[in-house]
Amino acid sequence: MSTLPDTARATAEAHGLLPPGATVVAMVSGGADSMALLHLLASGALGETGEVRALHVNHLLRGADADRDEAFVAEECARLGVPCRTVRFDVAAYADAAGLNLEDAGRTVRYRLAAEEADAAAARLGLPASAARIAVAHTLDDRIETFLMRLLSGAGAGGLGSIRHARGRVVRPLLDARRDAVREWLASSGHAWREDATNLDTSRLRARVRHDLLPALLAVEPALHVTLARTMRILADEDELLGEMAEAFARDFAAEEVRPGEVALDRAMLATLSHPMRRRTVRVAIERAFPELSRLDSAHVEALVEGLAEDSFARDLPGGLRAFTEYGRMTVSRQGGPLPAVAPSLLPIPGSVDLGAAGVLTAERVPPAEARTPAPGGREVVVDAGGSTALSVGPAGPGDRMRPLGMEGTKKLSDLFIDAKVPRRDRPAVPVVRDGERIVWVAGVRQSEEYRVRPDTAEAVRLTWLTER
Repeated sequence: MSTLPDTARATAEAHGLLPPGATVVAMVSGGADSMALLHLLASGALGETGEVRALHVNHLLRGADADRDEAFVAEECARLGVPCRTVRFDVAAYADAAGLNLEDAGRTVRYRLAAEEADAAAARLGLPASAARIAVAHTLDDRIETFLMRLLSGAGAGGLGSIRHARGRVVRPLLDARRDAVREWLASSGHAWREDATNLDTSRLRARVRHDLLPALLAVEPALHVTLARTMRILADEDELLGEMAEAFARDFAAEEVRPGEVALDRAMLATLSHPMRRRTVRVAIERAFPELSRLDSAHVEALVEGLAEDSFARDLPGGLRAFTEYGRMTVSRQGGPLPAVAPSLLPIPGSVDLGAAGVLTAERVPPAEARTPAPGGREVVVDAGGSTALSVGPAGPGDRMRPLGMEGTKKLSDLFIDAKVPRRDRPAVPVVRDGERIVWVAGVRQSEEYRVRPDTAEAVRLTWLTER
C-alpha cells in the first residue's frame, strides 16, 4: 500500500506539477490537508523544488479561532524553516462590496494574494514569474465533493471534470490522495493540525455533501472514490480536447475591431458549429475577454447561444456585462452604453485635432495625383479642399444628408451608418468633417462626391482618422 508521500510524489511527477528548481508558494490554512502539504514540501518528499514559502490568510471571520490558526501556522513554519507570510483580510467587507458570497470572496482573495506572493518570490530569485508554482492541498475527497456539488447544481463535462491537477501555476499534488490517508500519515508522523468547526456546519452545501450525501453513496458503492476518480479523469481529458477546439474557434470567430472592454463573435460563423460547440466557444470567448469574471453558469451560456439566432437579442450578465446581437455579431460589453459624442472642433490644414475617445484627425496638403478611390469604411481619404485653411469636425446631426462618392442623389447619414453596419451606440463618436455646412467626409464610412479630386483640382488634402481600435 502506497504511503501519502509516495502517492503525492507520483501525482506531482505524472502531471509535471513541480519542475526541478521551481519556487513554490504553499497556501496553508492550518488544517490537516494543508499541513501535510507543507511538511511534504519542506522535507523535499515531492521532488527537488527550489525555495518553498507559505502563505496564510486570516479571513477575520472566526474571531479567536482564526487568530489561533494564524499563530499555529506561523509557529510551524518557523520550526520547519519555511518563510511564511500571514495576511489579515476582511473578507466579509470585500464580499459585500464585490457582491460575492463569502466562499467565492475568500477564494478570490486567497488566490490573488498567492499570485502576488509567487510573483514576488520569483522576482527576488531573478526568475520569471512562470517559474513559480502555487501549491494547494485539495485531496481526492475535495474533488469528489466538488463533482457532486456541480452535479446537483447542473454542470457540463467541464464542471464535472471537477478540480484539476494543474491550472496555470496552481498545482495540487495531493489530488489523488484520500483525506483519511492524509490524516493517518500526519498522526503517524507526529504532525499536528487545526480543525475548522465551520466544516461541520451542514447548512453549507459542501459540508452537507461531505457529511450526509457522500457517506450514503459509499454505503451503496464502497469503491466510489475509485470509480468517480476514473469518471472525472475521462471527463477532464475529453473536456480538455473540446476546450482546445473551442479556444481555436473563439480566436477565429472573434471580430478584429471592437471597443476596449468587449468581445464580439461572428454569428454566421458560430452557426456552422454544433450546438454543444457553440456553447463552449461562447463561454471561452467571454472568459478570455473577462478573465476576472467568475465562471458563467450554464443558464447564462445557454441563453446566449439561443440568442445568436435573434437579431435584437440582449441580456445582462454577471460582473456588469451585457450581451447583445447587432449586424451579424454577438457582442459582450462591459460598457454597453453609447460612446461620448464627438466634441465640435476645428481641424486646421495642415494640422490635427485630438477628439478624445473618438481618436485623432489629421489633415495634410498633398499633390492631387495622390488621390485614389477610397474603399468604403477606410480611415484615410484625399479630398479637393478647395483652398480651405480649416475644416470643422463634429458628430452627425438629425436629418444630416450628403451625396456619397459615386452617387447621383443624396442620402441620410443614418442610412449610411446602417449600410456600413456601424452600431448605433458607436455613431455619436464617428467624426463628420464639414466645409462650412457641406459634409466632406463621414470618417470611416463614406466620402462626399462633391469633394472628389478631379483632373482640374488645384490643391488636395489627405484626411486621416486614427483610433485605438
